[in-house]
Parts: sequence; structure tokens; C-alpha cells
Amino acid sequence: MSQMPRPTAMSTCPSCEEPVESGDRFCGACGYDLSAVPAPPGDQPTVTLTTDALPADDAAEPGAPSVDWPAAQELDSSDTPAPVHLPTDLPGTDSRGHELPSAVRFDGVPEQATGPGEPTGSGGDYTLPAPDPRTAPPEALATPPAGTKLCVACRAGQVDRDGYCENCGHAQPRERDHMEQELGAVAAVSDRGLRHHRNEDAFAIASAALPDGTASVVSIVCDGVSSATRPDEASLAASHAASEALLESLPRGTHPQQAMHDAIVVAADAVNALAQDSGSGREHAPNQNAPACTLVGAIVAKDLLIVGWVGDSRAYWVPDDRTAPAARLTEDDSWAAQMVAAGLMNEAEAYADERAHAITGWLGADAYELEPHTASFKPDRPGVVVVCTDGLWNYAEGAEEMAGVIPADAAHRPLHSAQVLVGHALDGGGHDNVTVAVLPFPVPAQGAGSA
Repeated sequence: MSQMPRPTAMSTCPSCEEPVESGDRFCGACGYDLSAVPAPPGDQPTVTLTTDALPADDAAEPGAPSVDWPAAQELDSSDTPAPVHLPTDLPGTDSRGHELPSAVRFDGVPEQATGPGEPTGSGGDYTLPAPDPRTAPPEALATPPAGTKLCVACRAGQVDRDGYCENCGHAQPRERDHMEQELGAVAAVSDRGLRHHRNEDAFAIASAALPDGTASVVSIVCDGVSSATRPDEASLAASHAASEALLESLPRGTHPQQAMHDAIVVAADAVNALAQDSGSGREHAPNQNAPACTLVGAIVAKDLLIVGWVGDSRAYWVPDDRTAPAARLTEDDSWAAQMVAAGLMNEAEAYADERAHAITGWLGADAYELEPHTASFKPDRPGVVVVCTDGLWNYAEGAEEMAGVIPADAAHRPLHSAQVLVGHALDGGGHDNVTVAVLPFPVPAQGAGSA
């Protein structure tokens, strides 16, 4: 049966050095065309060429004049250098003494006759690549059909359903590579980071009116577990499900802490449903390496601050008065946290261990047991709540460190503050996806809505 040409076996992309599989035709990180890597040369025997081996019509003609090479002049007593002979000073001849042709000949496939409107040299079988927009005349750049997505790299090729340019093979930015949203008193930013090929974080922010008409704001941040299947789908499903559950329960008068607990359960059910999806290919063992994610959320309602979480995503309290202490509001479901709680290591030792980020709680069909954590606070002064994944707190782990990074006017400019925090993580190395939401406390007086 027919088979596609297989590229040279390799373990990393020659362009970005990301890992690749032996059967990949393009790099999943940068879109590099792996089939363009030359195959190793085969074993070609060395053959001695003599005039006996040449065809009769190519053999040197008897009596052909030999090349008259000029003799090099010897230096005289004045040490004057001998004159230099340029290549143009000698008559052009080949190895048999024949004169070279006056015109340069390019070997190639002769052009075939083409039909009306068919590109020259196509022969009816080969479509020429898209013109380079930097050099092609305007008339050569045809307007693409409505709804066609063009490559961000070459600006000429169309993007296929897998997200790669059909002209240059460049991987296109995904919608989730960088996301920003601001909704009045709450804002969030998520970025792919500098080392991962996709963003497996997700967030949802919203505002809802309580029964007495006062406004409340909500933020949910989820971090997909990279070792699980479809972690990006898990984080997206959990964040949307939890946010929608809160928008239904808070206006009915449900206590915010109970509403947060129920929302985490709803989010867990949404992630569990992904494991039963027939598209996952695990119908007979849905709980093996099922889609999974962590979750952390915050609600600011009247004088209450509610947080809820499962996993190692965190929430921090940073007062507007930076002379007052900042605080971390969540405890990680992780190996490091367990070691510290058991008194076996101090915090610095635990988080320096390579097992520190091994989580012990998550949302997913293969979770040991769902234990939503919730906590309620009544801050005595204004401030902001920072809700984030470990892609941020890895670069500002302590509460005082977080307070030192976030701008002083965070309560009035939540989106700008979230951008600054994400930039801090990227400047620090951006080794993971980075997602952060910033909620001012108390909620500024304004109309309520949802998003």
C-alpha cells in the first residue's frame, strides 16, 4: 500500500528544539517542516572516471589542442611581483580543450504547455506556492474568500483546521495563547508562557447582583494537569461550570461560602464528564489518566471575602496599605504542603524538593476523593485579592513577595495589575502557563452584570 514519505528520525525540532515524534511532519510548537530535514546520505561507492569510461561522443577528440597555460615569470633582482593573470585573461575551454558556450545554461524541467489561466510551469498538476506579500505586486495578492484565516507569518497562506499554514507550515497563535478580560471591578489575564506549546490554564470572571441589589464579583482560575489527557479542556470546562453555578446560586440568596462549595462540585462533575466522552478513546477505562485540573476561586460580596480551592492554585490578600501584612488565603494540596504539615520539612526545604509540585488533590475522574476547601474572611481594610496558578506564584511565592510585585494602585486598575503580574512571571522565565485574576475589596459601587 502507499505510504507517505517519512522524515528523518529525530528527537527534537531543528528550529526550536522542542521534542518531536518520529512520525511527525511538522513541529507542534513552531510549525517547522520536518520533512525538509535532509535524509542521511546513502553509501555511494567511489568510481574512478577515465576517458575509457566516457561515452564515445564525450571522449577527447584525437589531436585536440592542449590548453596553453602561461608560464609564471620569475622574480627579478628588484623583487617586483610577477603580473597577476585574471580568469578573464585566458580563453574559456573545458577539460577537452573545447570553447565554453557563450551563454549560461540552467538545467531544469522544461516548461510545459499550459491552458488558459493556468500558472506557467504548473503542468496542470502542481500548484505554485502563495506569493510573498513583501515582494509580490498588489495585483498578485488575491483577496481571500470571506472567513478565510491567513497565516500570521507569511501573510499569504491559508490556515488549515489543525492550525498550521498551508504555505509555510508555520504554527498559528491559538486563541488561548494570551487572553485578557476586564469586567468593572475584576480583571484577569492568562498567557501561554515561554516554554509550553499551548495554554492549559483557563479563567472565568463575573459579576452578579445579590438579592438586596448589592453587587458581588466572582473569579475562577483553573490549571490543567499537564500529565493528564486533554488538560486544556479540563480547565476550560471547570472554570465555566463553576462560574455559571455561582451566577445561578448567588442571586437566589445562597450563602457565598456554600455557593463556592457547590460550584466546585459542579466543576468536578464537568471535568468527570470529559472522561466519558467517546472522543477520548478511553471508553473501557475512562478513569485512567483522565482529564484533570486544579481550581481556585474567590467571591467578594458585601463585607465578605470567600475563597475555595482544590489543588495548588492560590489566592493572596494584599491590603492597599502596604505597611499592613499581606497573607496567603489557601493551602496547597501538594506533596510539599503535606511534608510541612507533618513537620517533616520546613517550607523552604519542601518547596526546593523536586516532588514539591506533585499535587494530592485535583478535579478529575481519577481523583482519589473530592474535598473542596472553602474559607470565609472579613478584611478590616481595603485591598485586593490575587487569584493565580503556580505559573505566577513560582516567581512570587510568599505573600510579601506578591505584595511587592503588584502595583500600589491595583484596586483602581485591576487589569493593569494583572498584566504586570503576568509580565513578572514571563520576565522570570515563564516556565509554565501563567493566569491571574485581581479583585478589589470591597466591591466598588457600580452596576452588576455578568460575563
